[in-house]
Amino acid sequence: MHFDLSCFRRVSIPLAFLGGGALLLPLSAQADALQQQLDDLQNLQVIAHRGASGHAPEQTLPALKLAHEMEADYLELDIQMTADGELVAFHDETIDRTTDGEGELKDFTLEELKALDAGSWFNASSQEHADDAFPEVQILTLGEIIEHFGTDTRYYLETKSPELYPGIEEALVDELEAHGLIQAGAAVIQSFSQPSLLEIQALNDDVPLIQLVWYYPEDNGDERLVEWTGVTPGPSEIDDSDFQAIRKYALGIGTNLTYDDERQVIDAAFVEQAQANDLLVHVYTINETEDMRMLLDWGVDGIFTDFPDRLNALVQ
Repeated sequence: MHFDLSCFRRVSIPLAFLGGGALLLPLSAQADALQQQLDDLQNLQVIAHRGASGHAPEQTLPALKLAHEMEADYLELDIQMTADGELVAFHDETIDRTTDGEGELKDFTLEELKALDAGSWFNASSQEHADDAFPEVQILTLGEIIEHFGTDTRYYLETKSPELYPGIEEALVDELEAHGLIQAGAAVIQSFSQPSLLEIQALNDDVPLIQLVWYYPEDNGDERLVEWTGVTPGPSEIDDSDFQAIRKYALGIGTNLTYDDERQVIDAAFVEQAQANDLLVHVYTINETEDMRMLLDWGVDGIFTDFPDRLNALVQ
């Protein structure tokens, strides 16, 4: 990834324009905003995983509003594409788990998805946080979310299963540019797919990228860990060159802490080695206070959590 801010020059006209007529910040202000984002990323980031999804249905307006009120640094969203080409915030490839519908998300139009109940499932699974209003919540488009929260909010977006959605990278960058989010230093893009991240970089190399990894035992009971997509070796075999290969296009690495909530797959040495190779380390998805404290002691750069209020209570 190239964050050479010297390419921004001061101009005599007060505003610059993006093709298509979108009004942007002055170029000097863009440079300042991008640099401010990079500076802020050097401090611990509280990343609201699918919003405050421990308190409300994931990636719906109630969860995102709560995360915003809890002063999360980033709203984390999974981005997929409908049958009619709309970008929506949704995690699973199928709609079965979190709506009253069935089937693959990619086969539904936005209108069809909007007709689904995206909240009743949460009331059934989390009686402690159930709310009579949740059955009314809808799947949201990325545009709707940005329009609601604006460019003063920062968004941490994943290209989810991008192999299912040819052109999703271009559509995502176009959407972010149209709202001025990249220029405002308000977007991070993550993916398990290295090709997807490289495509994003080719489209706009100002947006910070995070390479997601997931470590797990190759065979049940096997001590040897592997990475799901093969982007790195397992943690016990990884070396500086593996981290440096990621650093060529990404600002950081997003990793799991445990496998099946039981086996710890990374340690403080992993974090230290990644950071020594100029990579941020963001860890997902951490909901227990004890684990949060441990990661803070390790000096990680960001934590994904369903409960941003818990993490902020420790940080503050």
